[in-house]
Amino acid sequence: MAFSFYYKDNQWPKFLEIIAFGVILGFTGIILTKDAPKELNRKEGFLLVTLSWIVVSAFGSLPYMLIGHLDFTDAFFETMSGFTTTGASILEDIEALPKSLLFWRSLTHWLGGMGIVVLTVAILPILGVGGMKLIKAEAPGPSVEKISPRITETAKYLWFTYILLSAIETVLLLAGGMDLFDALTHTFGTMATGGFSPKNSSVAFFHSAYIDWVITIFMFIAGANFAIHFKLLTGKFSSLKDEELKAYTLIIIIAVFIVTIFNLPIYKDFFNSLRFSAFQVVSIMTTTGYVTADYEKWKPAAQMILFLLMFIGGCAGSTGGSIKVIRVYTLTKQAINELKYNIHPKGVFTLRLNGQHIRKNMIYSTAGFFFLYMATFLTIALAVSLFGVDILTSLSASAATLGNIGPGFGMVGPTDNYAWLPSIVKWILSFAMLVGRLEIYTVFVLFSTAFWKK
Repeated sequence: MAFSFYYKDNQWPKFLEIIAFGVILGFTGIILTKDAPKELNRKEGFLLVTLSWIVVSAFGSLPYMLIGHLDFTDAFFETMSGFTTTGASILEDIEALPKSLLFWRSLTHWLGGMGIVVLTVAILPILGVGGMKLIKAEAPGPSVEKISPRITETAKYLWFTYILLSAIETVLLLAGGMDLFDALTHTFGTMATGGFSPKNSSVAFFHSAYIDWVITIFMFIAGANFAIHFKLLTGKFSSLKDEELKAYTLIIIIAVFIVTIFNLPIYKDFFNSLRFSAFQVVSIMTTTGYVTADYEKWKPAAQMILFLLMFIGGCAGSTGGSIKVIRVYTLTKQAINELKYNIHPKGVFTLRLNGQHIRKNMIYSTAGFFFLYMATFLTIALAVSLFGVDILTSLSASAATLGNIGPGFGMVGPTDNYAWLPSIVKWILSFAMLVGRLEIYTVFVLFSTAFWKK
């Protein structure tokens, strides 16, 4: 609403209506539940987190419907894409929309990046009683690292780090020639690894090597564990020895080098090739989805590397999506141990991470997650293909929405969007975004008979 006043786009009365509706709805909920118990059990945590994301996305659709004149399906898709930091869009002429609506669009990224529930736990200490259950159900990664004995303090520290890094990037983008609106919206998309840009051509609009490198660096930062960022801010540099961080960095360096070499014939100059290759590799790996080049014109091998990176994602505790480096790293180490078992059947090979022994149940959980993720990916791709969508588009749309990436290949590539898809497919992909953002188990557990048994 403030941006509507500033840019004089005359949309502030509609934002005021939405705010009034939200306040009435919220206080009604408070009144109706004033006698409810404050303690949350594990089942309620899963249910509350999943329903929170659905309700918030439905409520967040109102600006698109009232101001952008979208129908509910398109508005919900765009909002779910925003809050889950997917960045898949159905908007065909983004720059034609009021700036206040575009600011809301980018703000959904920033709010969803660190987590709606994490924010709620941080500002409402009353939820601290069951806060850990909520954060575990929402946080991206196999485990939640507490950086304070109190979960509310942990949530505050994470948000403090998130805000500080966002402020630094905004200042650097302003120094590169962006105005405050563009600097803020692109910072929101970067730090949340979301990818919504108020420009039709995304970051490519600016034709600036400086801006490309600033965003590349901060996408890399956003794809790392925010608990590590907080430790670094407090002088604990030993956190740089984290094995997942090392694996994450190594994967990106190797992928950037290979793609840069493949792109040399296209860009002619090594540093130019490095600039565009690094940006796109980091953008896809961290599941941000910003674009500075049409990577579908790159060599097939370079495209295949980008496709594979879609399934790795960022680190646990980052704002990135997909499977996560920690799970890929853990399963790789376990696979190596299995090879050793074949040679030495009576040998004892323990799996260690950062010097600590990994329990078998954690390995089983990781393997189960990997199976469910791939099974969900294939099921969604099959469901999309049933509505006449070609195989490449079906597979990449499934990977891009489940991994919260945004752009894919085929007819949902870097120069296309999701507007042309049938409404039923948009709902399927909206579900995929939710499942991907809440890490499979949180949503799927609601469909198990065991969940509903007393």
